[in-house]
Amino acid sequence: MTGMFAYNGSQALAGAKLAAEEINARGGIKSMGGAPIELVVGDSQSKPEAGVAEVDRLAEQGVACMMGGYASGIALTATQAAARHNVPFLSDTAVADQITERGLPGVFRFSPNFKMLTTMAMESLVAINDAAGKPASTVVLVHEDGAFGSGLAKLLASELPKRGFKVLEMIAHPTPTRDFTNIGLRLRAAKPDIVIPSSYLNEYTLLARSIHQHKVPAKGIFSVIGGGASNFKFIREYNAAAQYLMDVNHWIDPKKAKAQQFVKTLEQRNIDLTYEVMINHACIGLLADAIERAVSADRAKIAAALASSTYSDHILPYGPTKFVNGQNQGAQPVTTQVQKMNVEVIFPLAYASAKPVFPVPAA
Repeated sequence: MTGMFAYNGSQALAGAKLAAEEINARGGIKSMGGAPIELVVGDSQSKPEAGVAEVDRLAEQGVACMMGGYASGIALTATQAAARHNVPFLSDTAVADQITERGLPGVFRFSPNFKMLTTMAMESLVAINDAAGKPASTVVLVHEDGAFGSGLAKLLASELPKRGFKVLEMIAHPTPTRDFTNIGLRLRAAKPDIVIPSSYLNEYTLLARSIHQHKVPAKGIFSVIGGGASNFKFIREYNAAAQYLMDVNHWIDPKKAKAQQFVKTLEQRNIDLTYEVMINHACIGLLADAIERAVSADRAKIAAALASSTYSDHILPYGPTKFVNGQNQGAQPVTTQVQKMNVEVIFPLAYASAKPVFPVPAA
């Protein structure tokens, strides 16, 4: 709720609050006599060590379960602390594979992990490039140097050559970074067909602005979990830099009536449509469903109910929830693109709301 991820945290909380309000308005947890969902907020201060302290504090207060983390570095430490207390923890948007692959009891992730995102990224990039006549063959990876960016860049660097793309360079940057001039100039000199950024919101938007400012002659910017590529605040404020950004990320299923109503509700409440809002809204629904079936606020019973979940009443392009070793196998990322003032789904075709613009028009 504070620090460099404060905006993301406020968005996540907005989605969670909206879901809790909806559930409580429908009568709360009916199997427990209408017990309401009560949200108790812990502030990680955007720091892994502070996240651990908050998990310890909330566990001692007796919360039934935990949700959140946002960033992979915070989720890694927070889930470890939650497992120590035997409190079920549902990771929201963090993508590092290790979160669920360490075998920690009671740790779940509703959204896709690195492997799922990389698989979708390669599939959609190849499909979009092939459909355009294969104009792109070279790539530069720009990534933040933490668990999220470094892990994703490593995977992409190993997978891209298998699909016929040559990785010209891998450029790492710390979080926070406030000046991307040098990286913008390096990209202009390298002249890649595609730039693939993997950074958090602030750094992503600064990078995209630098690419636009320095007229990097790329045929497209194709993000994987790009912090700003589907952020309406960025799209409104820096529309020229945001135009035609593609992103493999968490997003709603635009064809679901429930998702369309969700978008309208956010507009009425003046809440930005971002993936943090979507995922946390769905995660609260998943947890409420588990508690309903557990007929209890007992932590072990909630964890068991999560493990057997088939939840599907949400706004995302997912199949029914199915946790295997804590990872939801039903999770489904999509590829989006900024087109004018909208974020359109362009892949997979089953969820598409528009056709991709690629290569992008010359500046």
